[in-house]
Amino acid sequence: MEAVLTHLRGAIERGEYATGDRLPSEAELCRALEVSRPVVREALRALQTMGLTVSRTGRGTFVVADTARDLTFGDYTAGDLLEVRRHVEIPVAGYAALRRTPEDLDRLTGLLDRMERETDTTAWVAMDTLFHLRVAEAARNPVFRRVIEEIRDALARQSAFLNDLGGRREQSDREHRAIVEALRDGREQDAVRAMSHHLDRVETTLTDIVRPARTDTPTEGGPES
Repeated sequence: MEAVLTHLRGAIERGEYATGDRLPSEAELCRALEVSRPVVREALRALQTMGLTVSRTGRGTFVVADTARDLTFGDYTAGDLLEVRRHVEIPVAGYAALRRTPEDLDRLTGLLDRMERETDTTAWVAMDTLFHLRVAEAARNPVFRRVIEEIRDALARQSAFLNDLGGRREQSDREHRAIVEALRDGREQDAVRAMSHHLDRVETTLTDIVRPARTDTPTEGGPES
């Protein structure tokens, strides 16, 4: 999928597909690039997340920009989402370190163990968002939980995007483990630092993805699946 995305994004940024142009259909892209339809669909969804295209039911996918803009996950941009997460989840981690119960720690540890063993990306993404909800619950303030519930769909979309294009899964597991260790030891400042580091890494990866793609001409035969 990443190879197909790079190919299509590069073509848009080079002007081979201008603003207003319709991209080839999924079937045409499958034949031209010799990949399966699910791979093409994932790449097209990523283009839309980057603000490069828009899908119009019954008409196809159209180019709306030649440069990636602020990523959009559901109803929220990545910038807005990260701003709120920094103001909410970082202090939440500190509160959770002071207020967590043994039951909270058991739930978080069990969840991390399952995440580290999970091979299905969709299942892992669901557990990723649940992890952040569980930390909010450990802070013992229902308003925090309500905020995370509100952005849960956007968090899942962002998590899936980062896994597909940023290779974030193993890093996230390690960062989550550091957060839970700080909660277990009741170290407020360590929990704050661990959550802050986690969100810093999310921001860095998103920034790297949005940077202009290489504009090298793709090799003959197109990318492989």
